[in-house]
Amino acid sequence: MSSPVRAWAAPVIVNLVLGIVAVIPLWFLMMFLRNHPLAELGLTGRDPTDNDGVLPWMLLLVPMWAAFLGLWLPVNSLMRRKREVTRRRYWTFGSLVVLSPMATLLFLIAVL
Repeated sequence: MSSPVRAWAAPVIVNLVLGIVAVIPLWFLMMFLRNHPLAELGLTGRDPTDNDGVLPWMLLLVPMWAAFLGLWLPVNSLMRRKREVTRRRYWTFGSLVVLSPMATLLFLIAVL
């Protein structure tokens, strides 16, 4: 029987690496949300050079997120089967770990 730390080392490392990859789609999604839906609600200002509409954003975001999720979901499904933990707990943990590089980057940008 392995220790809990050793059992969770592989999912943490894999999700951190995937989280570094996820910074790019998350950043583009954040830019899209800031320039279109949130700007329409009056919560943010629109970038004055972004005058092409939503189509270029969709052409960028949809394949990018499809590629990322096409990698992240199967890898984590395979890893979850090897762990004796509930589905909800594993996916919550994996989601938090994969979002941690983006959260760290946003924190560093805000602080510096």
